[in-house]
Amino acid sequence: MLDAIDRRLVAATQAGLPLVPEPYRVLADQLGLDELEVTGRLKRLLVSGAIRRIGAIPNHYALGYTANGMSVWDIADNDIADIGARVGALEFVTHCYERPRHLPLWPYNLFAMVHGRTRDEVRSKVAEIAALVGPASRAHEVLFSTRILKKTGLRIAA
Repeated sequence: MLDAIDRRLVAATQAGLPLVPEPYRVLADQLGLDELEVTGRLKRLLVSGAIRRIGAIPNHYALGYTANGMSVWDIADNDIADIGARVGALEFVTHCYERPRHLPLWPYNLFAMVHGRTRDEVRSKVAEIAALVGPASRAHEVLFSTRILKKTGLRIAA
């Protein structure tokens, strides 16, 4: 259960941390708290599962990565955990997860997001995944983004 201070802290951070050398000190000043209390509360919220993570989310478009391809793979169910871990460990894969198939139209159960400056760069990276996966992949495709969608999670009011 979140208390009033936790709710204010989550509300203050849910749009992102301040882009300064000491973001927790800035939050502490904003909220009238001690910096150690801010970091302690955030750690407790992480451990309890009230928040899932604190991490950087780059804006790929602003960095010049405008060709974004979701590679989708048909992997045998027995192999998906091993293959997914190996694909997800690649430095150029930003998201990798298993999803259910929707047969007969959608045979793919492994998804791996790849960003590049061009579609050819993305295709080259997907070819690296294909080489890693080898015959464990029965089929794959690359689905390219055509527009940016709203990228925010659940929000709470302070």
